[in-house]
Amino acid sequence: MATRPRIKDVAEYAGVSPKTVSNVINDFEHVSEHTRAAVREAIEALGYRVNLAGRQLRQGRTGMITLAVPELDVAYFSELAKHVMAAADRRGRTVLLHQTGGVRERELSALHGFDAQFTDGIILSPLSLTPRDLATRDTRLPVVLLGERQAPGAVDHVGIDNVAAAREATEHLLARGRRTIAVVGGAVRGRQGTDRLRTKGYQSALRAAHVPFTPDLIVPVEHYHWQDGARAAAALLERQPRPDALLCLNDHLALGALRALHEAGLRASHDLDVVGFDDIEASRFSVPSLTTIAPDKEAIADSAVSLLIDRIDRPDSEDAIDRLVGHRLAVRESTGERP
Repeated sequence: MATRPRIKDVAEYAGVSPKTVSNVINDFEHVSEHTRAAVREAIEALGYRVNLAGRQLRQGRTGMITLAVPELDVAYFSELAKHVMAAADRRGRTVLLHQTGGVRERELSALHGFDAQFTDGIILSPLSLTPRDLATRDTRLPVVLLGERQAPGAVDHVGIDNVAAAREATEHLLARGRRTIAVVGGAVRGRQGTDRLRTKGYQSALRAAHVPFTPDLIVPVEHYHWQDGARAAAALLERQPRPDALLCLNDHLALGALRALHEAGLRASHDLDVVGFDDIEASRFSVPSLTTIAPDKEAIADSAVSLLIDRIDRPDSEDAIDRLVGHRLAVRESTGERP
């Protein structure tokens, strides 16, 4: 056909009404298999494609969802965004990316529908929101949280078991004979964020191994960037006695720590071990390659998109869903494993 085929053209080709074609496209019941087959044959013959944009607008939707993350130049979030976009594309959705900088005002703006005219729902990875912020949000905009749940039952949530993951990483270091393990980026008090939960897992592993907990080995950082890891590690290396292992709460910190070790003339896995979190691509190509907790980022993205679309399609559903996805410890050269 010279022009793009319409439902009317499909109906004429199949010898049915346009309404019947619509019923087949939307997989409605009460259409005979003979009629359904005739319509599908017509669709294939004419090369008809459903106008998703038109359908979504008729339903009062845009076909777009928002992914709001703190920093796109942090590799974990850029890799996660790639998986979210792929998961959304498989479901006929487009993703609008929004960078909050971890600033509460920007996170609140996203939470309350700063671009509600453009998006049907939001996947949000918050750093600064409070339980009250979530409890008082605009419930007309479906939301799925990534990272740590800030309030029980407020919104759907997808994440990993950070306590268990940090415990496994610490157990790995303890099994290698390490006893003075510093936590770069750790926290023992304050909000119930990822840093505190991972520190909790570390403490749990120490208790189980009857290794005393030393508060001075918990080293907070201002940001979770390469330079913060390098600075924290350099300061730890000047201590006497120095730690024999560094548990870094993301891979950027760990890779920065590896640089500090190199500049101090020390070797990871020989002089002290280094473990990270997130399994970003750079961790597999650093020298030495980095042992790290590897969350299933593809599963996180797929679960988040699936939950969000379910919320969009069923806005009256009340029970919030808390979904944990898997993780594993990827053991590499920074703790002795050779390729």
